[in-house]
Amino acid sequence: MNSNRSADLAALLLRLALGVLYLAHSLQKIFVFTLPGTAQFFVSLGLPGWLGYVTAFVELIGGIALLLGVQVRWVALVLLPFMLGAMSAHLHNGWGFASPNGGWEYPAFWAVTLAVQSLLGGGALALNAAKAPRAVAA
Repeated sequence: MNSNRSADLAALLLRLALGVLYLAHSLQKIFVFTLPGTAQFFVSLGLPGWLGYVTAFVELIGGIALLLGVQVRWVALVLLPFMLGAMSAHLHNGWGFASPNGGWEYPAFWAVTLAVQSLLGGGALALNAAKAPRAVAA
């Protein structure tokens, strides 16, 4: 397997994993915690409640876009500040994921994976990967 093919498959694997996880986390905010509950959680962190709604929406659209492979570099860059915000919200909890109320390590890892995805692009089977045939000069 050549290195370009390996990179395309690695980008695909990362993109699908991120897409599934973002979709799951957005649906959790919407259906388990509920949007008002998510907003209240954001308020408890000292953030505006409306940011909970925005976060759930961005994660939902971002997860779907990642799964489909639509504008992957841009989607990863849009999601990145949300993970940096989550990381800063968890700074006082300590480093580890197992810390009470979760540490900043988990969102930091997500931020790194988003940065990598933005550099790699969508990889194999991304909808944006299909290119229209070029017109041949006569």
